[in-house]
Amino acid sequence: MTDDRRSLFRQRSFAGLWWGQVFSITGDRFTYLALAGLFFEYSQGNPSASYAALLALFANVVVAPVLLFAPFTGAWVDRHNLKRVLIVSDVLRALLVFSMPILFEMTHSTDVIFAVVFLLFAVNVIFLPAKSALLPEVVRGDQLLAANSLLAGAGILATAIGALAGGYIIDRFGWAFAMRLDAASYLVSVVGLGFVAYRAGDHHAHLAPVTVRGYAAEVGAGWNVVRQSRSVGAAFLALAAVWFAGGVLHVAGNEHIQAMASAPGMSRLGALLFAIGVGSGIGAWWINTYGKRLPRAYVLGAGLAFAGCALALFAMSRLFAVFVGAALLIGLFAAPALVLTETALQEGTDLAHRARVFSLRDFTMRLTLLVSVSLAAWAVAWTDTRATLLGCTVVLWVLGGCTIGLGRRAERAETTDAGLAARGEVGR
Repeated sequence: MTDDRRSLFRQRSFAGLWWGQVFSITGDRFTYLALAGLFFEYSQGNPSASYAALLALFANVVVAPVLLFAPFTGAWVDRHNLKRVLIVSDVLRALLVFSMPILFEMTHSTDVIFAVVFLLFAVNVIFLPAKSALLPEVVRGDQLLAANSLLAGAGILATAIGALAGGYIIDRFGWAFAMRLDAASYLVSVVGLGFVAYRAGDHHAHLAPVTVRGYAAEVGAGWNVVRQSRSVGAAFLALAAVWFAGGVLHVAGNEHIQAMASAPGMSRLGALLFAIGVGSGIGAWWINTYGKRLPRAYVLGAGLAFAGCALALFAMSRLFAVFVGAALLIGLFAAPALVLTETALQEGTDLAHRARVFSLRDFTMRLTLLVSVSLAAWAVAWTDTRATLLGCTVVLWVLGGCTIGLGRRAERAETTDAGLAARGEVGR
């Protein structure tokens, strides 16, 4: 570990954020696998229920709160104490996750589960932009890339632990037990957030009183920040490509794994999520060392293209060992989009507008996910899982090329601006 990263862990505030992320994301993986296990179990006992359709509906319910609320919550979050928002959100998430097994036991209805999932992700709409907006307030500007790499590493570590342990726990003890562990993880995250030293800045005092017209103008200001920067646009495009592939894997990849398994279960899915986590960890380390010297757009675009190749390998094989290797490569090549985009958005926005920009990011990514899971469910029904995954491969190749092209235009624009500025200095 470099001295820069060691110094971050010596900061109580960053350490609190890091440990909170480890526990909450570990629990999130438990809940994802638990719900996948519940839907698979439910579809086996109800011939009229399709596993792929339940997974697609689950993804739609997950993204619905973001599409409904994300464009507006960022401006609200920008007006409040970010640490307090995070703590209250984690307490609410713990209560909602804990209630799912109880409500299903009472009703035996997946409709009730979907309703609670909707509420859970409605809270996430507030939590996620607040977390991204808080980081630049607790670390120095020159530490942002290292801090984001470490937080991405925390997510990767949590994904690896949660996926590997979660699959085993669900197959052995049941999905309800895994959800109770997730509820406990949110409360541990609250403890970690309690160590964050943060005071709301005085930018709140400069915000006008809330009116419908004024609030709409604030939301529009967030869109303008995104629209005016080609480099931010390239980051958005790369991240959208990863979310698109994630939606296809959620529907077609899940069914592909279970169809190829001699004994279907969540342990195999957990092992593949673990492999993705390991690959992402390697990718995040490379970005923070050798990769940070390279142009960001080229790294993002090449990562998408290589991730497409790994996805093609996943689609064409029937061997679980090949699935694991392909999953590791997918995580490795997707890592740049998870680390570099976060840093680019934090560097390009100030505190007064930061949460709304991250809310717009969440809105755009979930809209992409909604499109991808809907297309994947239709494609699987029309063709099969292999053809659907290969179609996603082509999409990744195309979007990788578009990301590089957009990044090159951004670099030329920055070079031109720098040249004009230099000539202006000479003229004076």
